[in-house]
Amino acid sequence: MRLFTHTCLLAAALLLGWTSALADYPDKPIRLIVPQAPGSATDTAARILASELSLQLGQTIVVENRPGGGFTIGLDLVAKAAPDGYTLGMGPVGSLAISPNMMAKLPYDIEKDFQPVALVTRGHMLLAVSPNLPVNSVAELIAYAKKNPDKLTNASSSNGSPGHVGGELFKLMTGTQIVHVPYKGGALAINDLMSGQVDVLLESLNSIAPHARSGKVKALGVSGARRSPGFPNIPTIAEAGVPGFDAPTWTGVIAPAGLPKPVLDKLNAATNRAIASSSFKERFGVIGDEPAGGTPEEFGDLIKRELAKWRDVVKRSGAKFD
Repeated sequence: MRLFTHTCLLAAALLLGWTSALADYPDKPIRLIVPQAPGSATDTAARILASELSLQLGQTIVVENRPGGGFTIGLDLVAKAAPDGYTLGMGPVGSLAISPNMMAKLPYDIEKDFQPVALVTRGHMLLAVSPNLPVNSVAELIAYAKKNPDKLTNASSSNGSPGHVGGELFKLMTGTQIVHVPYKGGALAINDLMSGQVDVLLESLNSIAPHARSGKVKALGVSGARRSPGFPNIPTIAEAGVPGFDAPTWTGVIAPAGLPKPVLDKLNAATNRAIASSSFKERFGVIGDEPAGGTPEEFGDLIKRELAKWRDVVKRSGAKFD
């Protein structure tokens, strides 16, 4: 009887301590892992979010860049971290919905090893062409490509990037043959587009917006289903000649699976408040992306839909990492 009573008291004490720890969360800095390099679109989103989220949570958010391995290095750190809310990750569409369909083996399972917290932004890629290319619209680009099969080059920031598979979707839907040229980063691809070394590029607005505004590249269309509020005069690719084309970008906060619900709820609420802040909206308005928000369940459903969509595109196009 005494042993039973002692065991019950110990369990109650542990439960009380665990509950107290959750109530005090967060009581130390939080790591936010970015699976891409500094200066990338995901890194920019992470740093804007971290600034606002730290105000909401009353703790420092430390952004930690862990690029490499087609996003796997950074995401694996998140997947294998303790599910205590002190290690979070930024999950862009490339890492959560595209690269899993292009890699033979991953060190984690996208749908089992991560807990979606909240979608942070929805955005676009910009379909842009070199100022040297004699086309000024999506329709003209399609016509030119059909007259010159395999003579145009379309750059992307890397194999397996949204720009890569978005370009493959464009070619599938238009019946064009354009040669893919992968780069090691969007900045290099943009520089070569401006100089005419490559002809076409699908790149996140986050990265290419300044060059589109300055006229250093020709902006033909945005990749999402509706126009970007930052570029209201640029049509969607669907409007401009490829009906049904839809290849938006997005990124959200993820955590290791097994995150306690009270911590998840607190993180989700704080992230939604950060996204709704005037400072966050203003900074993303300049880029042309939109604040998102929502529940963990809504973010999880988006990941599942996008995984299935890009699985089909990869299969049909034969897109590969090599």
